[in-house]
Amino acid sequence: MTKLLEVNNLTGGYGSIQILNGINLYVDHGEFVTIIGPNGCGKSTFIKIIFGMANRYEGKVRYKNRDITGWRADTLVNNGIAYVPQINNIFPSLSVYENLQMGGLNLLNNELSERIAWIYEIFPDVEKRSKDIAESLSGGERQMLAISRALISKPSFIMLDEPTAALSPKFRELIIHKISELRSMGITVLIVEQNARLSLSLSDRGYIFSNGKVIHTSTALEILNDKNIGRYFLGAPNKN
Repeated sequence: MTKLLEVNNLTGGYGSIQILNGINLYVDHGEFVTIIGPNGCGKSTFIKIIFGMANRYEGKVRYKNRDITGWRADTLVNNGIAYVPQINNIFPSLSVYENLQMGGLNLLNNELSERIAWIYEIFPDVEKRSKDIAESLSGGERQMLAISRALISKPSFIMLDEPTAALSPKFRELIIHKISELRSMGITVLIVEQNARLSLSLSDRGYIFSNGKVIHTSTALEILNDKNIGRYFLGAPNKN
């Protein structure tokens, strides 16, 4: 495999508050990679720095062998990178259809219509609610809409921050499986996820963050089967 994203010695945070302390990480073309770790360890900050939503102090970010360090969010989107934040990821006062339109403001009408039709094939439940105001959606439906809006740009790489947080078990399973299916469409996935076992069960590899550093990385299967990791990072000891 060839590296799609490569991050070297990334440090950063918010203003003068440093969160990351030298992160090294890569994602290969076509992979599903999950980042796990305790609350406050820098998982979400890491993605936000890549997407220009938090401060980078040092380090480099490369995408498709190009240095994208410090690029603006709109430039990243135009180069095939999408980001779905954990909160404030939809426009609640707009309809579902209008939210999708907002994801393709720079597209011609016929192209936008084609992409919305493509989204409806992936998320038929979004089509069912297309005329409804977004704030009327359930938590799981909102998350599907947020992902759908990000996909309107037809990204080759998508980053998601805690997409199953506070969702019912039914929607957690649905959302993670839908995210996994994106790989069959040529979309590489990097996800920060608190429901670690669920996400890792569908992932290729995983990274464990702690105190702003990568403390372990391995295949997802090896992480899931490591009893010590299970005890401290996956919510319960592994019983295998």
